[in-house]
Amino acid sequence: MKLLDKKQIKQKIKRLAIEILENNYEESEIILAGINNNGFEFAKLLQKEIRSTGYNIKVDVYRLHLNPASPSTSPVTLSVPTKKVEGKVVIVTDDVANTGRTIFFSFQPLMEVLPKKVEVAVLVDRTHKQFPVKVDYVGLSLATTLKDHIAVKILNVEEKEVFLE
Repeated sequence: MKLLDKKQIKQKIKRLAIEILENNYEESEIILAGINNNGFEFAKLLQKEIRSTGYNIKVDVYRLHLNPASPSTSPVTLSVPTKKVEGKVVIVTDDVANTGRTIFFSFQPLMEVLPKKVEVAVLVDRTHKQFPVKVDYVGLSLATTLKDHIAVKILNVEEKEVFLE
C-alpha cells in the first residue's frame, strides 16, 4: 500500500526543513549526518530544501556508515573526522525509525567529541522503539505491526515513494 507519493514526500521534507530552521535559527551551521544510503539521500533532500528557504545558514551533509544487521560488531564511521562536528548542531537522518537500534548505534562516532546538540530526523517513524531514541523531526508517524515493512524509495528513482508492505 502506498503511504506517500512524490508530492507528499516533497511536502514533508519542506515542513521538516522549516522545523529544523525554527529550532536552530540562532545557529550559523547545521550538520546533517545521513545513515547509510537512504538516510544520506534524505539528508541531501533536507539540505536542498533548507538552502531553498534563503535562510543564511551553512548546511553540510556527511554519511554515517554502519551495518544495521550487526551494529555492535561492525565499525560505525562518519565520512569526516569527528573533530568537524565538535561544538556543532548535528542532526542524524534516516529514512525509517523502527526499533531505534540503528539510530542508537549511529551516535557512536559522535561520542568521541562534544557536539553542541544532537537531534534526529526521519521520514517515517514507527512506534516500536526498543532503544532510548527520541525522534525530533518526523515526516510521517505510523503505528504498524512488527511484521509490517516500510519501503522507502528515494535513492536513484524518478518517482519517490513510501510503501507499507
